[in-house]
Amino acid sequence: MPHLVIEYSPSLDEILDFQIVAEAARAAAAETGVFPIGGIRARTHRCAHAAVADGEPTRAFVDCTLKMGKGRDEATKKRVGEHVFNALSKALDPAFAATAVGLSLEIREIDELNWKRNTLHDAINRT
Repeated sequence: MPHLVIEYSPSLDEILDFQIVAEAARAAAAETGVFPIGGIRARTHRCAHAAVADGEPTRAFVDCTLKMGKGRDEATKKRVGEHVFNALSKALDPAFAATAVGLSLEIREIDELNWKRNTLHDAINRT
């Protein structure tokens, strides 16, 4: 962990390269020093259908969920959230300049009931 799941309205495809947005989120999570590099994931999902605000078709949203394991204090979570949010906001500057956009970020803590298989840590340590 963390996993950053970024959903966005379809009108933004014409304005942004979401690979750049995903990389900005991934890099920001890594920069915090809070997470093991091999656990970081960032992915984007274009919503096939969206209705935003007053329904005007160019209105847009980007909704990010940052999922992380339990155990970090509130100050750490706040620092991580602010850093990732600021990086996302900067990556989305072209969209904010082009149209009306709503950006949100939520942190969700995952409890012990999750399962993982991950060889990324070993691969990173070998390089």
